[in-house]
Amino acid sequence: MQNKFIRIYKDIADRIQQGEYQPQAKLPSEHELMSSYDTSRETIRKALNLLSQNGFIQKVQGKGSIVLDARKFDFPISGLVSFKELAKKIGDNHQTHVEKLDLIEPGSFIRDQLQMKSSGKVWEVHRVREIDGEKVILDKDFFNEAFIGELTEEICAHSIYEYIESTLGMTISFAKKEITVIEPTAEDRDFLDLDGFSNIVVVKNYVYFDDASLFQYTESRHRPDKFRFVDFARRTHG
Repeated sequence: MQNKFIRIYKDIADRIQQGEYQPQAKLPSEHELMSSYDTSRETIRKALNLLSQNGFIQKVQGKGSIVLDARKFDFPISGLVSFKELAKKIGDNHQTHVEKLDLIEPGSFIRDQLQMKSSGKVWEVHRVREIDGEKVILDKDFFNEAFIGELTEEICAHSIYEYIESTLGMTISFAKKEITVIEPTAEDRDFLDLDGFSNIVVVKNYVYFDDASLFQYTESRHRPDKFRFVDFARRTHG
């Protein structure tokens, strides 16, 4: 049976995520929470400490517990998830804007990222992801044309991964990821709603088919407030 403070923590966390307690609002006082959950001050304080540790509230001296904006969207660092698949969890209020779709002669940097040893062309795709009316992700994708022979704006707006797997019948298998936090470029500020933000989170993806062919290099540039990057690690013994 779960400890009572964990049940209280989960209940309040759910209410925050569902918008019942709005960001910047005050939680009820410890005394009010003791009364509504019919429990001791110690139990409430344990629940509030857990809420604070997990980013749901900020305890402010003399003001009580202030609700933080916890409506973040989980990006699984270990997994390979398309924006369309992620968007199903977010809800209906999302859009993809295709800003660029060109078949290019890659420069040395992109050629190196895609480990292209011979000449060949690359699809360059820039897409802006809008969630709840705010432009919060800029995806810059590069696909080796040797593997992805054709791309259209419709495919890019819908789901490139779905097209690769359902139409081309190829199996996307694994990715190597690098995560950095940098200052936004002028391009980032042009395409994303970054007023008040001095950093962005850049996730670089190198994506492979099941035969270990590297077919995609991506820079996914995220506004930092809306996303929680999650991973699960298990220690190996031996």
